[in-house]
Amino acid sequence: MIERRPFAELGGADHGWLDAKHHFSFAGYHDAARMGWGALRVWNDDTIAPGTGFPPHAHADMEIITYVREGAITHQDNLGNKGRTEAGDVQVMSAGSGIRHSEYNHESVTTKIFQIWIIPDGRGQAPSWGAKPFPKGDRSGQFVALASGLPGDDDALPIRTDARVLGATLKAGESAEYRLGRDRRGYLVTASGEVEIDGVPLAARDGAAIRDVDSFRVTARSDAELVLVDSAP
Repeated sequence: MIERRPFAELGGADHGWLDAKHHFSFAGYHDAARMGWGALRVWNDDTIAPGTGFPPHAHADMEIITYVREGAITHQDNLGNKGRTEAGDVQVMSAGSGIRHSEYNHESVTTKIFQIWIIPDGRGQAPSWGAKPFPKGDRSGQFVALASGLPGDDDALPIRTDARVLGATLKAGESAEYRLGRDRRGYLVTASGEVEIDGVPLAARDGAAIRDVDSFRVTARSDAELVLVDSAP
């Protein structure tokens, strides 16, 4: 099953400095049919105005992955971590027993991010944060693990859950196949471009909920950038 979730039909709110779209129930947006997808709980598509951001706030017991689509985001937390993550790169925060952090767009341009929350396998572990560059050329024509709790994904940022976050870039007409497994859940979003997943069309920033398939093939109608979460059901 592949269910298209058009960007225009997502929930969300425009706060002026932040225009947020939600693939799943979040904050003031609630849809009982969209409380998550497997271990994936949140996928927010955030547009952040220059010189603004999220002031210090707390999280616990959640794996939070930030994929920067445009601009850059600057993180600071109460553990002493501080870092700037640029477009195409990824940061991971394992909230564990509790962490307090801020995220600001200190750039002179708009920053656009995907923020992805995945439920961890355990609770109360020590919190941590990390970031890493992932050159888009390295994922040209294929899915590459960006953050993962699965064995074998040694080059990915570690997360504490039975899931992985992957990225791919495809040229127009190019295809990539991903072996998901019928006992897994996949959720794919086009960061840019237009694609088809086994014939189901997706425009830029659309989502696709995928289940009960051994594998699927993504074919680009135009140059495209993709982000995929593969998680336990």
